[in-house]
Amino acid sequence: MPDLSGIVKAYDIRGVVGEQLDADLVRDFGAAFALLIKPEAPAVVIGHDMRDSSPGLSAAFAEGVTSQGLDVVSIGLASTDQLYFASGSLNLPGAMFTASHNPAKYNGIKMCRAGASPVGQDTGLAEIRDTVEQGVPGFEGQRGSVSERDVLADYAAYLRNLVDLSGNRPLKIVVDAGNGMGGHTVPTVFDGLPIDVVPMYFELDGSFPNHEANPLDPANIVDLQAKVREVGADAGVAFDGDADRCFIVDERGEPVSPSAITALVAVRELAKDPGGTIIHNLITSKGVPEIVAEHGGKPVRTRVGHSFIKAEMARTGAIFGGEHSAHYYFRDFWRADTGMLAALHVLAALGEQEGPLSELTSAYSRYAASGEINSTVDDQVAKMMSVKDVFGSRSGVEIDELDGLTVQLPGGAWFNLRPSNTEPLLRLNVEAANAEAVQALVEDVLAIIRS
Repeated sequence: MPDLSGIVKAYDIRGVVGEQLDADLVRDFGAAFALLIKPEAPAVVIGHDMRDSSPGLSAAFAEGVTSQGLDVVSIGLASTDQLYFASGSLNLPGAMFTASHNPAKYNGIKMCRAGASPVGQDTGLAEIRDTVEQGVPGFEGQRGSVSERDVLADYAAYLRNLVDLSGNRPLKIVVDAGNGMGGHTVPTVFDGLPIDVVPMYFELDGSFPNHEANPLDPANIVDLQAKVREVGADAGVAFDGDADRCFIVDERGEPVSPSAITALVAVRELAKDPGGTIIHNLITSKGVPEIVAEHGGKPVRTRVGHSFIKAEMARTGAIFGGEHSAHYYFRDFWRADTGMLAALHVLAALGEQEGPLSELTSAYSRYAASGEINSTVDDQVAKMMSVKDVFGSRSGVEIDELDGLTVQLPGGAWFNLRPSNTEPLLRLNVEAANAEAVQALVEDVLAIIRS
């Protein structure tokens, strides 16, 4: 019996092609997924990114699905949010082949039920793993068939219908696709909009020859920042490998915090749906719930991770959700995350007024933050308990354990310390009134963690 615990993660399947993932195993995953969703749907929609291994692995998955009597609708090359669009608009379960921003040797599978509802450990992924480990049962009935369908134009039209930029002033925008799927979707989505796109690294290349397709790493947006300043652009947009996340830089080339983007988009969504609920995870800036409340919305705080965000959106009927990792979720997009729709909101907000993006976003950036700081530790639990003991003994400190440790200090500063699920790491995020206060608190916490 194979042990798949190393590649079946909390939200997806991911591993090194040829070592952990191959066509035979992926075929079994496809059959197991078909068994899971067979009572709910007659077919599965499948898309894949630009990695060299993606077409073959997606075809193997399709063989597994059809071997259990279900049909397959193949949408071919796609961003992850394009696959979610197909799942939502066709009301079919889906599978996306991508390893997002991971290096070229990796690939993976993100699965969802009809309507882009996520499949994670608690919602079917553990069951799929067990089925494959124990051996997928055969099926004696008629095999399913495979058809092809191009949904890119429909996806683009759907997004443009949600955000109207037609009356906006013209903008010059640099877009860094990182050789990922943004190079596939941006030309169609932006076609006909009052936006002059300056493209960077639009060539689809799963070896990522220019830089890693992870815009949250500052090293990977250096080229974008320089190009924005060079051409005098109004803003820059960077997408990750599967283009479900976007990262924004302003006209100076300065990064705009994803928390500020969350607050900006939340205000726009609340203007359409006054009094609506907005989800934010617990490492977004405390400015997010403040701004949401000031605009009449109901902020709801959740754990980190898309399965928690989507579950809370379903439970509360939330209209929008944001994470500090630059994932943005929309009720009008089947509660799924789409970096493209968030980018369109930012560009619409910019084009509706005459000021620069730095001025627009300053209203949504109230505090200084550290960004995520990782520390390798031998015993995650012991180190977290040490931090809890030290800060818990101080006057006026409040601690909650919704997701790791969140410590609120008198005067408004706070930090969150969470263990990684897959590595011996503790992840620290700090926020305070200014950079000096942030640095002091970072040093205070790291002195305990790294002692």
